[in-house]
Amino acid sequence: MDVSWIPLDYGTLRLIWWLLLGVLLIGFAVMDGFDLGVAALLPVVAHSDEERRVMLNLVGPVWEGNQVWLITGGGAIFAAWPLLYAASFSGLYLAMLLLLVALILRPVGFKYRSKLPDPRWRSTWDWLLCGSGVVASLVFGVAMGNLLLGLPFGVEPSTLRPVYEGNLFQLFMPFALLAGVLSVTMLAAHGAALLAWRTDGNVAMRARQVGGWLALATGVLFALGGVWVALGLDGHVLTGAVDPAAASNPALKTVDLVDGAWMRNFAQWPWMWAAPVLGVAASLLAAPLLWRGAKVLAFLATSTAITGIILTVGFALFPFLMPSSLQPGMGLTVWDASSSHFTLWVMLLATVVFLPIVLSYTGYVYRVMRGTVTPESVSENPNAY
Repeated sequence: MDVSWIPLDYGTLRLIWWLLLGVLLIGFAVMDGFDLGVAALLPVVAHSDEERRVMLNLVGPVWEGNQVWLITGGGAIFAAWPLLYAASFSGLYLAMLLLLVALILRPVGFKYRSKLPDPRWRSTWDWLLCGSGVVASLVFGVAMGNLLLGLPFGVEPSTLRPVYEGNLFQLFMPFALLAGVLSVTMLAAHGAALLAWRTDGNVAMRARQVGGWLALATGVLFALGGVWVALGLDGHVLTGAVDPAAASNPALKTVDLVDGAWMRNFAQWPWMWAAPVLGVAASLLAAPLLWRGAKVLAFLATSTAITGIILTVGFALFPFLMPSSLQPGMGLTVWDASSSHFTLWVMLLATVVFLPIVLSYTGYVYRVMRGTVTPESVSENPNAY
């Protein structure tokens, strides 16, 4: 197909879709992250059934809209990065299944938890909701950690079919577990910031106290992970000439493993240091903001920390999307794992049209549902969770 009429070249479109993938991941982590964080904090912040209902009714009405960011991200990977979709969703099947079980338990818990007055019934659902928040957050972090470690897969040169040779337990290596714990503390601090902002009384007070320590832990763990990446991990480096406009074929490149190579992009483009600085600084700043009761500023700080942490991983990996520890030369990059030039262009047009609509609707929903959730507002609402 003649694509000379498309105003953006193939390499530029690939770069744009790499940026859009990052936007979707950040959007999911910020918007749905506080849902997971609130669920994880359920038995910690709330000490009575009334307080737990306040927490559930804060996120229960919006979790479905927030989940759209995850679905959209998966759809974008499927359409824009088919090789990445095939390698990750098939190879990491058991991890994906574990994640789905955790995510499915959440809406079921929201709907059924308060249907019966039996304390044992409600307590069981409370712990399941807490577990779903912790497990989902942990799996997301472990996945990000394994991207930096490299995943044990290869690509058949003749068919471009990904072949995964790892197992579920291999994903939980020490560095990946550190990334998983970082994800749990990061999202829990974000959930605590929302609770401190949108609730009152004892729930808000405990959320401020716990959230401050979680924010500090996030900054420390992120800094520790950065030192580990710089000094203790081998990174992947493209060698030889790279054509950003070439057809998608991972077999056409060569890759070397170099100690500390994930830091090379920060040396080549110093402006990228803004991401890890934001990640650490915003996390450490969120703690005193929470303790002092700066509601909106604390939430903005945890959101900024999430953004900085995810951008740091993306910048370190670039141009890799999914490095391979088994066959480094077959790792998937921005330049060799995308859909066609025409497909990326059509998708970009659709995004330009529909993304502002989705953002406008989301903003309208949150504007309508603004305000503080209190025990009185929950008891007066017959549709409350």
